[in-house]
Amino acid sequence: MFAAERRQLILEMVRANGAVSLRELARVVQTSEVTVRRDVRALEAEGLLDRRHGGAVLPGGFTRESGFPQKSHLSTAEKTAIADLAAGLVGEGEAIVVGAGTTTQELARRLARVPGLTVVTNSLLVAQALAHANRVEVVMTGGTLRGSNYALVGSGAEQSLQGLRVSRAFISGSGLTAERGLSTSNMLSASVDRALVQAAAEVVVLADHTKLGSDTMFQTVPTELITRLVTDEPPVHDERAATELQALADQGVEITVAGPDAESAAGDPLPPGRQTRQEMPLPGQRRTQGGHGGPGGLGPQLRSAAALSEGSVGRVADLRRR
Repeated sequence: MFAAERRQLILEMVRANGAVSLRELARVVQTSEVTVRRDVRALEAEGLLDRRHGGAVLPGGFTRESGFPQKSHLSTAEKTAIADLAAGLVGEGEAIVVGAGTTTQELARRLARVPGLTVVTNSLLVAQALAHANRVEVVMTGGTLRGSNYALVGSGAEQSLQGLRVSRAFISGSGLTAERGLSTSNMLSASVDRALVQAAAEVVVLADHTKLGSDTMFQTVPTELITRLVTDEPPVHDERAATELQALADQGVEITVAGPDAESAAGDPLPPGRQTRQEMPLPGQRRTQGGHGGPGGLGPQLRSAAALSEGSVGRVADLRRR
């Protein structure tokens, strides 16, 4: 494929989806990420798109929100890895809330085997994924259906969450920064997400690396309320995504990073919550010595959660405060 043909296809994908990762672009145009990065730079120089942390977006500042059909085909391997790890955080007999989104839909598919689980959600996709799970109770909020992401929004959804208390909230969004936290492009969705977060003792954000450093219109979860971020491993060249992860860790967010193709040595997907983990420095991360951050400038350290099984492809790391 000639460069002009590649760039036209890249431009069409970004215009159709609003934002596309370099990995996805390279897969579709069947070339390397290095080549795609050069193409994206050339298109940015012409003012046709903007480069953002491991991907490309429509020009003009804040990214617009893509609909479900477009989102469901973006970063699928990354979302699968994130969902596998997040499912391992959920225990038998828990009560949780799960927000709307394609990543939370992947999580819901993995929760069907958790006995005694209660899931409160405003997402029709999450409810559908759990509809035939006999051991899981699904509670839907009220509200008005928002067709672009199959979510219930509005005052009915928010009022139905008043007085609710659960152990964890699993939320995704359109962008995540250390400065503003999680954000989304739709005001109604943001209001419901805030109500979901208020109902939970802990907040777990699910966001792939293309969301890191992106800032959209409406804040849903400020950084200080985020307990944990589950994300995928940024590409080696993506220094800005690694910097954003470190900035989030500096503010006390526990960060779990999963490789996009976590699988066993035999090639079979690992069951939820069983991905192997190793101490894995993030690209551009500066390792620190000592304990908490303070006058000495010492920040959170990268600490392994378990030994890496020999031959495993999955790579996971936990960044957390001591």
